[in-house]
This record gives sequence, C-alpha cells and structure tokens, in this order.
Amino acid sequence: MRTNRKTIAAGVGAAGLLGLGLYLAVPAAAADPSPSPSPSASGSGSATTRPGDGPHRHDGKGHPGKRHPRWHARPFRGVHGEATVRRKDGFHVAAWQRGTISAVSATTLTVRSADGTSWTWTANADTRVRKHGEKSALKALASGDQVLVAGERSGATRTARLVRVPKPR
Repeated sequence: MRTNRKTIAAGVGAAGLLGLGLYLAVPAAAADPSPSPSPSASGSGSATTRPGDGPHRHDGKGHPGKRHPRWHARPFRGVHGEATVRRKDGFHVAAWQRGTISAVSATTLTVRSADGTSWTWTANADTRVRKHGEKSALKALASGDQVLVAGERSGATRTARLVRVPKPR
C-alpha cells in the first residue's frame, strides 16, 4: 500500500500538536494540580452555581456574565508522562510526575507515583520550587511530601523545571 505525502504530513502535524498541547498543559497543571469549584454561598441570596450550568452565571462576586476561572477545568488524574515536543533548537522530551517524595538531597529529588513508578529528578539553579503557594527551595522539601514535578528528560537524566507542593486541604 502506498502512503501519500499529505497523509504522512497530516499525521506528523497531529502528533506535533498533541506534543505541544501536552507541553503547554504540564505547566498549567503545575499551577493547580487538583482544581475544584468554589463552595456555593448559602443564605446570601445569590444564585448558586455549578460547573455546566451554562455560560451566563452569577456567583455573587463578579460580573454576571463572567465564568469562575476553575469552572472550565477538570481534575487532572494523571500520575506521570512524557511527550516529545519540537522547539526552535530541535526536539525535546517534556516530562512530568505526580507522587510522593521518597528521597531528597541538595541536587536531586526522587518521586514515587501511585502506580509504583519511581523517577529521580535533578535540580539546578533554574528549578522553581513552590510549597503551599509560596516560593521555596529544594532544601525545604521532605520525604513524604506530595509533589508535582515537571521538566525535561535528556537520555536518562530528568531535569526539574518546577517542583510544586500543593496547599494542604
């Protein structure tokens, strides 16, 4: 069977868009790994709102036509992953992992996901650490902390660009 060039180009383009989407979604997920709608006000006289109520809602706090920023988001349940993305300087492998810190040192972080996958991440001067919504440092992290790590993989080395410990509930 003969494959035509347009079919190949369409497949490569679709794979590239998927990779780009994942690359952009990782930092977005790092901003808040488990979004949830805000609690409804009871007894305030304002209309209660829920995700899916339609585009025009009023939560009693803002504009009647404005959406709450978390209403369009869905809980992100992935535990780890990688995607090859294309940049100006070539192809890169974007990686992310959600799990529990099993070991931490001055330059490395080992995270174990719920499915048992354990990856060691290298930290450098460009690694951003956020703990409970505040800027932090790698030395402030401890074994047992729940984290989301995002960065790049080159060969067998995963370099963390962001390490985030969510706020306690």
